[in-house]
Amino acid sequence: MASVLGEEVARFFPLRSGQDVVELFRHQLFRTPDLTMLSIVTGIIENTLTRGRGVDVSGVTTASGCVEELSNFPAIEQVDVEVLYKKFRTILATVEGKPAGRTVRREYATRDVIKKVSDVIWNSLIRSSYKDRAHLQSLYSYLAHNKLDCFGVAFAVVAGCQMLGYSDVHLAISEDHAWVVFGRTQDETIEVTWHGKGFEDKRGQPVSAGVESQSWLYLCGHPVVCTRHMEVVALVLAINPSLSITSACLEVTELQQQLLWLLYDMGHMEKYPMGLGSLGELEEMCQTDKRPASEELYEESVRSARTYYKNYHVYPYTYQGGYYYRKNLYKNAFASWANAGDVIRLYIYSRDDEEIYKELLDIANEQIPLIMKTESSGHSAHSILRDPQCFANLLRFYDGICQWEEGSLTPILHIGWAKPLVNTISKFDYDIRSQVTINCASDDDDVQSSISIVNRKEATKHHTLEESVEEKRRRDGMNNNIVIAGKDDKGGGGGDAVKGCRENGSEDVTKLPPTLEALTAACGEKILNPDFLLQGGGQPFTESQQTPPNETPPKGLPKGGAPEEVKVEPPPKVEAKKEEKVEGKGDKVDGDGAIIETEVKSSSEAVKSDGPKFEPKDDEEDLRPKRPVITLYSHKMKGLKDLLLAEKLNTHAISLQVTAQSQVGGKKGRSGMFSSGQGGSNLIHSVSLGSSSFDSDLGGSSRPKRSRQAQGFKFPSYPSRRM
Repeated sequence: MASVLGEEVARFFPLRSGQDVVELFRHQLFRTPDLTMLSIVTGIIENTLTRGRGVDVSGVTTASGCVEELSNFPAIEQVDVEVLYKKFRTILATVEGKPAGRTVRREYATRDVIKKVSDVIWNSLIRSSYKDRAHLQSLYSYLAHNKLDCFGVAFAVVAGCQMLGYSDVHLAISEDHAWVVFGRTQDETIEVTWHGKGFEDKRGQPVSAGVESQSWLYLCGHPVVCTRHMEVVALVLAINPSLSITSACLEVTELQQQLLWLLYDMGHMEKYPMGLGSLGELEEMCQTDKRPASEELYEESVRSARTYYKNYHVYPYTYQGGYYYRKNLYKNAFASWANAGDVIRLYIYSRDDEEIYKELLDIANEQIPLIMKTESSGHSAHSILRDPQCFANLLRFYDGICQWEEGSLTPILHIGWAKPLVNTISKFDYDIRSQVTINCASDDDDVQSSISIVNRKEATKHHTLEESVEEKRRRDGMNNNIVIAGKDDKGGGGGDAVKGCRENGSEDVTKLPPTLEALTAACGEKILNPDFLLQGGGQPFTESQQTPPNETPPKGLPKGGAPEEVKVEPPPKVEAKKEEKVEGKGDKVDGDGAIIETEVKSSSEAVKSDGPKFEPKDDEEDLRPKRPVITLYSHKMKGLKDLLLAEKLNTHAISLQVTAQSQVGGKKGRSGMFSSGQGGSNLIHSVSLGSSSFDSDLGGSSRPKRSRQAQGFKFPSYPSRRM
């Protein structure tokens, strides 16, 4: 009797080791993979090793205390898989009212067909299963125990449609939700599971309403839309090796790691940022020989989000920031978290965004305060407390969160956020804070931003969005942006070719004229000689100010003080200029497209003897601003500008400004209408310090915070995807 799995698949059974499973996956990935069969296999392994061993489980704790090695890999027989496979086919037969038979390729699916598949799966689930979030994402969990979580339901619907012969039905995955796309051009969307804090049933509806709300849950129309092979990546990422909060099964972890490397080598993870980040965390736990290091994988995750999803994904930066945090590379961690803030500002907070709220709250109220406590205990010259760039990145992180709050029906920043922020800022001395140049976006920019949001909502079409001119301007104004060179870029550099990636930099700054640059650098420095003022002796100005205005100080030495090395990357965007030739000088374009003046040596050109002589400067030094410069976009942070740069911090005023509820619901409106009552940017007069209403909104959730840290180590994240 022929196997329902096919003769080519049957020869791989029984599966007696992880390597056998890898070979089965390799065989499937060279053709159209059978999602149902693969999900059943991984589900059997996961549930057997993590939950079904009972008294037979003999664990040996490793030196790290985080991973337990379980012996006796379960032998998976062909008949075990076939029984569950046939059961799933029988369940799906009720969708069309026909006996279960061989899969036949059909025309494109309709919304009604997908809704019926969703109904069949949804109505057969045990409702009480949703309290336990672990090990509920495979078809084995559904077929053996009638339990699935949100991702499991969406995956089961896609697998069911594949079994019915519909090849156009695919999975769409955000950073905390999953739905289905279908149709000839993949532009039709449908919800297949409940989600959110309420019990409203949105199954069968398109996701356009969620996209238009600008909620992070839907990534503003930039989810990972899977191919059939990318759905295998999602299947493997859904494997949960955890035994408890603090331990994981070594065999399941190793199998997951091997399968992800297989998919990585075949190019199926290139457009999956969270997959690359998860692989990076697995590599942190156990480095694979002759493989990219975990740091490289985190960088690749960020690059994928920027290249394919217009930098709308937040988790790549939190993955990266967490890595630097664990490695005590605190300056890099601050830069990554600031980049995460630049992404979250693109959204409007809603109660569905609970998971990313917890992630950012953990960074702000646990990790950053711990860094401050650690760094403030020493006097190292390289301490981040003496680095103005770190202070600039801290402001950028909070500015993104404040702008995320604007336009939301629910406030975010209560007193629980304000206290750690004030304590953190107070760790930076005035001489460090004063080195950061803070600009504020104009009110005209805010109005244009609101108009852009209205236009974007009107232009929204299901799961894809065209980037508006204003949206592009806003993203170019952020500091973590990367733009891939266009077709016209030949490497010479004009126009968009000068846009670059800035990992740790602040707001872009163009090169100023020498005189204006000197005046800017001297702001806030002591220029008068106290001895001259008190006793009348000496020079009226300090020695650092005696340099004639037509001469420049030694390279690398700022006026009025010792050299302070502040690394600021070249600006991401420099307006292209046509080449001009000036007497004695010529313009050339460097690799980043910036115009650099260099001396043209020619014997035929005369040089005036009575004019100042300019020595050639290092290109990199010429492009590097003397101080970090950032632009604040949120109303709350713009109102804090003077307070942040004051010599003596007014911590009470800062707390009032951060928790001011009158600044919520401002320029970014859900309905496309402008909200009133948004006067100046410093609206401290209307303040609510109470957090009871906020806590009742967020604290009442039954969904636990993602447990990702144990004994000082961060386990791979398995987001508890909402129902």
